[in-house]
Amino acid sequence: MPVVNYAVQYSKALAQAFPYVLYFGALYNTPNNATYKVIDANTIKIPVITTKGRKDGDRDNITGFSRNADNKWETKVLENHREWDTLLHPNDVNQSNQVLSIQNATKVMNETQKFPEMDAYCVSKIYADLIALGVTADTTVLTVANILSVFDKYMQEMDEARIPQVGRILYATPAVKTLLKQAKDIVRNIDMKDGSTILNRNITRLDEVEIVSVPSALMQTVFDFSDGWVKGKSAKQINMLLIHPLCVYTPVNYSFASLEAPSAHSKGKYLYYEESFEDTFILNERKDGIKFNIAE
Repeated sequence: MPVVNYAVQYSKALAQAFPYVLYFGALYNTPNNATYKVIDANTIKIPVITTKGRKDGDRDNITGFSRNADNKWETKVLENHREWDTLLHPNDVNQSNQVLSIQNATKVMNETQKFPEMDAYCVSKIYADLIALGVTADTTVLTVANILSVFDKYMQEMDEARIPQVGRILYATPAVKTLLKQAKDIVRNIDMKDGSTILNRNITRLDEVEIVSVPSALMQTVFDFSDGWVKGKSAKQINMLLIHPLCVYTPVNYSFASLEAPSAHSKGKYLYYEESFEDTFILNERKDGIKFNIAE
């Protein structure tokens, strides 16, 4: 029986789920993923075009012409090669009343291992790329008194760098989100109409910026991905990340995903194997659209 590779279908299904199951789903769903493509096995070339500005016109003379546009290539190489496999005996599937099936096993693996790992990789790789570009993360100790001032500073710097205002996202740990809720200068609009006794103190947007709460364990500067994902020894806590999805590129390419029926090769067991090439990159020209606050 030939092995069927359903990597394309599997990849499409996961891509549809990413915005809803990943904390950093908006970054994995960035429009850049549809704009830039892998040109060979693991290389992406991103075009960067520069032009000069306009000049005053001359109605009486024909002036010389010159080249006022140029381009260069920003090359990215996919280096994050991941795989997962498992064997399942048919009797284990039958005796568990189909609970221990390949479908259920992969579902649990995705939800408890793969997706958190992808979140951890995404934020730590963005941090590593930003530091590699010579940018230093902010280490201001956040408090109820200063958190809005720090946020305003990030927003002002992005405005000055002409980063689009619409679409920015603030990823924050639960502790930082609590600080935002308790910030001394925050203004709340409380709606108690229709005799409701429910007071909603949840903060989901700040100055039109979406706020996403991310568990502290996933907000680390370094992870060890040797086996799953583990906090790195030199890791520092990321308190919050203000970012625009247009500043990153997050390709995910499944090259192989297949289930093989029991055979002599697998000693009578079902064999499942999947392989992916994925990564996260900063677009160098848009690094000003990324602001980290970390604990020293």
